Amino acid sequence: MSTRWLKVGAVAVGLLVAAIVAVAAFMSLQAPFQSPTATSPVPALACSPAPCANLQGYTLWVSNVLVNGAVVSMQVAFKNSSDSTHASPEDLQLVDSKQHVSALVTDSPGCTTWDRHVFNNGAQFGPETVCFRVSSPAPPLVLRWSPDFGLFCCRTDIKLD
Repeated sequence: MSTRWLKVGAVAVGLLVAAIVAVAAFMSLQAPFQSPTATSPVPALACSPAPCANLQGYTLWVSNVLVNGAVVSMQVAFKNSSDSTHASPEDLQLVDSKQHVSALVTDSPGCTTWDRHVFNNGAQFGPETVCFRVSSPAPPLVLRWSPDFGLFCCRTDIKLD
């Protein structure tokens, strides 16, 4: 009889743990983690030609920025000599002059995306054309880049001229 209660208790604890994990996963989808912005204690390294950013040896260059109505397109290229393992389109967002944050869009002509690209040390990737839909095309436009260095690392803003 006691083994039966032990089994029932183990199943109940297992279901409780599964429910807690499910709720935590659902809540993380509702309010995604925002990593802190890189500040003066962890400055971005120099890079050129601008606009670009270099975080811990992982460099992103932006070129051919075009504004066509509410769609902003650009080319991005990467070179990775850091601990980060990949380039992902989810690492990029565009912040417009009204502080509206936009993710990549693919529903306009010429607007594409790419699959997560895994790097070898020192490898290059791109250029890739990406697009964002903005609420205001007026300057300043800022490309927000959050490469994956782990849970608590880096986010930097690249001002686009």
